[in-house]
Amino acid sequence: MKINKGDWVQVYNVLLKPEERAPQVPEDTKKVPFEMRVNGYAQKNAEIGETISIKTLSGRIVEGRLVRRFPSYELSFGNHVQEVSQISQGLKTFLFGGNNCG
Repeated sequence: MKINKGDWVQVYNVLLKPEERAPQVPEDTKKVPFEMRVNGYAQKNAEIGETISIKTLSGRIVEGRLVRRFPSYELSFGNHVQEVSQISQGLKTFLFGGNNCG
């Protein structure tokens, strides 16, 4: 896939290999690399998989392997947990004296 200079992209780097991880990290953490993914604007035309520099929104120049064009944020607090909703309802009733759920 062709990436143009100025496109919003994501780069990737391995910052620490598993054997380079700190000795105090949990065992399951030691088994995987410490990775970095950063979004920014491509500083040159490139193809997915190439190493390029990007300029982040804060103005930093970061180099990494180009992995995505036009990445989106996929943040989540996880799946809905019914018990949390029930606790929330109970707290609202206790604190505010009624059902304040809209």
